[in-house]
Amino acid sequence: MSFFELLENTPKIFGFLGIFLLLGTIIAFIFNFGFKYRIIGATIFSLLLSLSSWAFIQSYSEKVVIEGAKYVPIVYDNGFDLIIAKVEDDFPEDSIAPTLKQLSENLRKGSRSGANVKIKIRKIEKITDNISKPVILGEIKKSVKMN
Repeated sequence: MSFFELLENTPKIFGFLGIFLLLGTIIAFIFNFGFKYRIIGATIFSLLLSLSSWAFIQSYSEKVVIEGAKYVPIVYDNGFDLIIAKVEDDFPEDSIAPTLKQLSENLRKGSRSGANVKIKIRKIEKITDNISKPVILGEIKKSVKMN
């Protein structure tokens, strides 16, 4: 069994263990066994592990890689509707569209309260020694509403 198969089966395994322990807990309380309070902790912990592993699987997603796209660091993200990535001065112009598409594809659905997110790529243009201005090279809008 590979790691990813195990990861997919983990919530079921811990869920069944939690249900089994829950039944054992109920039986322990009905027949007044001495370990009835210890089994409560094991039951809650196994159910918590089941929910946690399910949440991890939901949050885990592989990065989308688009041909022609370059890595650009995100320098601003307001967490809602604007993401800005910075490129260097020698960034190739034919990589702007694939890079914007790759950034938008790597946003998860349902994040950012269902906003329409603007993703911009910018570079800094030096005007004088102490003054510079941002130049927007490209922009894309993405709706991250759940469908």
